[in-house]
Amino acid sequence: MHIEQLRLKDYRNYDDLEISFENKVNVILGQNAQGKTNVMESIYVLAMAKSHRTSNDKDLIRWDQEYAKIEGRVQKQHGSLPMQLVISKKGKKAKCNHIEQQKLSQYVGNMNVVMFAPEDLHLVKGSPQVRRRFIDMEIGQVSPVYLHDINQYQKILQQRNHYLKLLQTKKQNDQTMLEILTEQFIEMAVKIVAKRFEFIHLLEKWAIPIHEGISRGLETLKIMYKPSVEVSEDQDLSKMISVYKEKFDKVKDREIDRGVTLFGPHRDDLLFHVNERDVQTFGSQGQQRTTALSVKLAEIELIHSEIGEYPILLLDDVLSELDDYRQSHLLNTIQGKVQTFVTTTSVDGIDHQTLKEAAAFQVEAGTLKKIQ
Repeated sequence: MHIEQLRLKDYRNYDDLEISFENKVNVILGQNAQGKTNVMESIYVLAMAKSHRTSNDKDLIRWDQEYAKIEGRVQKQHGSLPMQLVISKKGKKAKCNHIEQQKLSQYVGNMNVVMFAPEDLHLVKGSPQVRRRFIDMEIGQVSPVYLHDINQYQKILQQRNHYLKLLQTKKQNDQTMLEILTEQFIEMAVKIVAKRFEFIHLLEKWAIPIHEGISRGLETLKIMYKPSVEVSEDQDLSKMISVYKEKFDKVKDREIDRGVTLFGPHRDDLLFHVNERDVQTFGSQGQQRTTALSVKLAEIELIHSEIGEYPILLLDDVLSELDDYRQSHLLNTIQGKVQTFVTTTSVDGIDHQTLKEAAAFQVEAGTLKKIQ
């Protein structure tokens, strides 16, 4: 799949932009703070209905404007698909093929993207929250059911935390409501954990050979899901439910005492091991970067294997963060098969055929033009 056209109306520092892209590598050049990353972000937001940079949608609307609009025409195997997302202070409205989508979970997944930005190099050494977000965003692209489940889970978690707070401050004494919420919470939690186990298993399958290639056969990668409740991927849902129930019976008093849900998918993590050593703790910066790169490239292949099309790749200012060898590996992998957007202040020093054949665009103060 590839995006043919993009239109931005009052998005970030863009007043009104309409531009066509090519189904190959598109390099967006410009100095910092001119709007390179805003173009990348807009493509990501069009696909995912949320930003990778901010959780506050108001940040996406141009100063003093009521709403921002992103429109794109995506070319897929089965034809052209117009997509539209309007972001206002009241919320978001999404259209696919000119039809308004009642739920965002129905909208996400129509266009698939993989974003690789400098902050993604922190996937390995960053906080567990970064890795959980990564898992949720990626599964959500290929599974609308998961997206719906994770939204339901967040709502129940919020309600449960609120009720635990009431019990903690003695504003409530009746624990019946807590039992009902716990039951609902466990039901959603095990579905999410089971899907995450399955996803990590697939991701690892694709990442191992990629990592081996980048490390010239010297390193073996292992990716493990680390749940906060002692469940494992070989258990069925009913077994997981009983393990969760047992856990929550044991920690009930502690949770009331603390006024918060102490265990569940919102507390889980991912572990990366290279040659059986934890990369987060013991890996060099090079190993951490190789791991992050392998995971991102594996994501491209995983999406392709799930939906039968390659996603759009967004490389936001990341080439300058990689050494020549990793740069070449990345560019060789995508050559000729993935529509790719690259932002950079300059392509000087990057000697690769893929970039020599790329379409080039210049950004300056919120205007984007193709360089002929």
